[in-house]
Amino acid sequence: MAQPNQQETGYSYADYLGWESGERYELIDGYAYAMAPAPTISHQKIVGELFRQISNALIGKPCQPFIAPVDVLLPTKNEADEAVRTVVQPDVFVVCDPKKITERAIRGAPDWVVEVLSPATASRDHLGKRLAYEQAGVLEYWLVHPVDKVLLIYTLEAGSYGKPKVQALEGETAVGVLPDLLIKWPENESPAGVDLSGV
Repeated sequence: MAQPNQQETGYSYADYLGWESGERYELIDGYAYAMAPAPTISHQKIVGELFRQISNALIGKPCQPFIAPVDVLLPTKNEADEAVRTVVQPDVFVVCDPKKITERAIRGAPDWVVEVLSPATASRDHLGKRLAYEQAGVLEYWLVHPVDKVLLIYTLEAGSYGKPKVQALEGETAVGVLPDLLIKWPENESPAGVDLSGV
């Protein structure tokens, strides 16, 4: 099937699965958004370091961590997978309900999502994806700003995120939905100990 026209809506996961390989897309309410070109090395080092810490902390526990690219289907009702109109690929996320995990994709809201911002995707992570995560019921959503060294933490309360908690990327940050998990930010350097100037 030909690649999607980003000006059109109405796409579903069935369409998504038929698109030619080579370029990755996300769907938000039926709109197709091309993913950024391959992320920078700095971006991937941050994502990798976060996943390492999370994965190590969850050994032997029921919650499972994942790292992009993994399709996450966010159905609005009980529609079949092929009819789902929002399909995203978060940088790092954790799922605690094993019934949501299939061999092909995750169906339903992760408990915790982390997106590491890059210039090409920052506005979508802040706006469209935040709303999609809120509506789907993602309990905690982190936005990591690597250049500004700032973390925004959205926590779902009464079905809404409200204003985020804002903190510097330093010291340790507790994960609200996983009380025993602390993310450690390296001291006196950029997150994950890498040069973030090109992220």
